[in-house]
Amino acid sequence: MTTDLGLASPSVLLMEAQTGTVLYEKNASEQRSPASITKIMTLLLIFEELEKGTLQLTDEVTTSAHARSMGGSQVFLEEGEKQTVETMIKCIVVASGNDASVAMAEHIAGTESEFVSRMNQKAKELGMNDTKFEDCCGLTDSDGHYTTAADVAKMSRELIERFPQILNYSSIWMEEITHVTQKGSKPFTLTNTNKLIRGYEGCVGLKTGSTSKAKYCVSAVAKKNDLTMLAVVMGAPDYKVRFADAASLFQYGFSSCSIYIDRERDPLPELSVVYGKQDTAELEYAEEFRYLTTGGTVIGEVEKTMELPEEVQAPIQKGECAGRVVYKADGEELGSVAILYGADVARAGMWDLFGCTMKQYFLGTA
Repeated sequence: MTTDLGLASPSVLLMEAQTGTVLYEKNASEQRSPASITKIMTLLLIFEELEKGTLQLTDEVTTSAHARSMGGSQVFLEEGEKQTVETMIKCIVVASGNDASVAMAEHIAGTESEFVSRMNQKAKELGMNDTKFEDCCGLTDSDGHYTTAADVAKMSRELIERFPQILNYSSIWMEEITHVTQKGSKPFTLTNTNKLIRGYEGCVGLKTGSTSKAKYCVSAVAKKNDLTMLAVVMGAPDYKVRFADAASLFQYGFSSCSIYIDRERDPLPELSVVYGKQDTAELEYAEEFRYLTTGGTVIGEVEKTMELPEEVQAPIQKGECAGRVVYKADGEELGSVAILYGADVARAGMWDLFGCTMKQYFLGTA
């Protein structure tokens, strides 16, 4: 990319998260220690368990001696202390609690090492080819624990696009939790480590990190004008530069981009089906169409064309492609969205066809 934003941090990347478009990068494939932005992957696996139903927000998680022993940033959980999954999520994403991260890893996978194996497997699935995790919180200074700004953007996008509710937690500025142990009850205030929540209008998360090896890192999310910007900063010399560079990336993204979103989609017809147990097939859009313009350009009037066959033959499977909607502006195709079958339609048997023929005969002679 030709633009030079003059950022002090050695490795950065800016992405429009809804479309996955990379808008700016510098040394984004350089492997670096991630510190606590490691926890983005930990949170992704937690939310996947919630999605599967194997975990509930109200489940209680017990802190082990190993989890309690974590140094660095922590929320001072005691051995044997129980907190709900939802409270643990807040402890991880707001206060960057290493103890809470390990407690959740053990609760989900039995051991932290097994959980880390799942983190690395997920990284492979996401195409994070320059990433290797050795713990679930980023506290380690091992050379074997590394990632890149590009890979951090991939896992951050996966988290916020699949589980946007994470932003409800990462945008909390301060919240009080209660430690309940054998010593009694004691309040503890979680304070967000991401100062952009208060320092940049529209910022809603996501995660900071810092160690002597990693220096200062952040993967930050901001929303304005239907755009979602994801700024990753790694290796900043101090926390002020980390946030200043992220803010500069946001400013560049919001000032140079606009997005078209088709929120008023045309109603879909029902397709005629030949040799089916039903006469028609339901249709549905595969996704919402989004088109990003960059460099300050403005999109013209958008024209939509629906491409569908007049009829189809059974059998039909739900989710198969039936056609598409094509989007054009100023004669140029912007892209398309697939139209899928919304339900199965089985092929009619001999008796089904016979019954249909007899019905038509009697209706025709009535």
